[in-house]
This record gives sequence, C-alpha cells and structure tokens, in this order.
Amino acid sequence: MGAASLSNTTFSMQIWQQCEQQYNFNPKAYIALQDDYQVNVNLLLLAQGLDQQGYLLNLLQWQQLTEVIEQWETNVLTPYRQLRRIAKAHLAATEYQKMLDVELIMERKSQKMLLQQVNLIQGEPLHENSVANNTQHYLSLFGLDSTHLPQTISKS
Repeated sequence: MGAASLSNTTFSMQIWQQCEQQYNFNPKAYIALQDDYQVNVNLLLLAQGLDQQGYLLNLLQWQQLTEVIEQWETNVLTPYRQLRRIAKAHLAATEYQKMLDVELIMERKSQKMLLQQVNLIQGEPLHENSVANNTQHYLSLFGLDSTHLPQTISKS
C-alpha cells in the first residue's frame, strides 16, 4: 500500500468491532492499564487496530487524538464510571447492568469522536521494520512501553 492510498484512507465504525475482539482476549488487562496508569482503553485499542491496518500516526497526532476526547472523558465518562463502581455494591444485578449499558453508550460516543478525528489525520504507511508503531507512541504518553502490555494484549 503506497502513501498516496493511505492519505485517502477512511476508517468506519467497523474498526471498533475489530478493537472489541482484541479487548475480549483479556479485558481485565486493559482495565488494569486504565486503572493503574490512566491509559484510555479506546485509544490503546485504536492504536493496536491502526497497527494491524499498517497506518502509522506520529506522537503529535496521538496527543491530538487524546485531546479530542479529554474534556468528554474527564467531565462525563470517568465520573460516571467511578459512580457506577461505587454503586455496584448497592444495586441489584439488573440495575447495575443498566448502568453498564449507559457507560457503553458513552464509550461509543468517545469512539465516534476518535473516529472522526482519525479520519482527518493523514497517517503514513507502517513498515514492518519500523522502530515505532502506534501502540508504542500512545503508551509513551504515559511513560510506558510494550513491556507493560500482557502478552495476550501485545500480540497483533
């Protein structure tokens, strides 16, 4: 795939289906990265998905993607997630599931915001012998690298 074809690449919501499959390999590991290092699971999954697509974004572009959802996540999604976790001990299973469903709606909104932004960014071809990839770029924003990923996550 040449650079010319990458400049016109448009990703659809289908990329999130692929990301969800990746997430389902080890959800606890993703949540641990979220809780321990404040890694955004959607962004990490997107990085891994773009690596699989051979579409490289640079570090500045990853910072831009982070900023796109930062306000939404900080003001709405993260406080809701914390409330849901606190409420879990006080709710019936069906009530708790409803809270999870609402959180999933909010996650989907984050995904749409990210998808819209990633389609505005011009990426480069990811070469097999490339030193860096999207996952490494994104993790570096937290001072992390691929060694922080459990084996079941780091596989492409």
